[in-house]
Amino acid sequence: MKHSKYMAIGTLLLLGASGAAAQSLGDYARAARKKKIEPTSASRHFDNDNLPTNETLSVVGPPPPANASAGQGTVSASSTPATKAATVDPAAAAAERQKTADEWTKKLDQQKQKIDSLNHELDLEQREFRLRAAAYYGDAGTRLRNSAQFDKDDAQYRSDVDGKQKALDAARQELDEMQEQARKAGIVEKDKDDGSDKK
Repeated sequence: MKHSKYMAIGTLLLLGASGAAAQSLGDYARAARKKKIEPTSASRHFDNDNLPTNETLSVVGPPPPANASAGQGTVSASSTPATKAATVDPAAAAAERQKTADEWTKKLDQQKQKIDSLNHELDLEQREFRLRAAAYYGDAGTRLRNSAQFDKDDAQYRSDVDGKQKALDAARQELDEMQEQARKAGIVEKDKDDGSDKK
């Protein structure tokens, strides 16, 4: 019976202490909010308390020019010819994007051809060695007479294959990097067989 009394008293004390701690934590949060320092112009932090409601918020791209504060996306009537020239013609921008896309496509195609060529060379090297090995192991007399020469050829073959495999891996890595750069530039590589095999 005494034990249950002590447990009840201990529980009440713990509940009271936690309630007091929660209240002081809330007071601390309110005080921290009041003491909040205004953000600098270099970096602004937006949350629900300071989110602008009467203007648009853009987090992507460069900051807007100073003369764009009067109207969003419109050129003022007092604009100079220099500011009119700064506006980009949509047709010229589309032509520039197409030119950039064509350049990236050409670079990517050249890299793919290089990879195909290296892969073909590696495949031919492996086939030729398999044929020589089959001929060597198929004739017992040749194995006895030319074992040292075959070992030398085998070491040379392994060295050549390793070199070509490293070149192929480097070319594939370079292609991956080029594709990533093209993606960052806004160029989307289209599948070449997207409709050619459909009837």
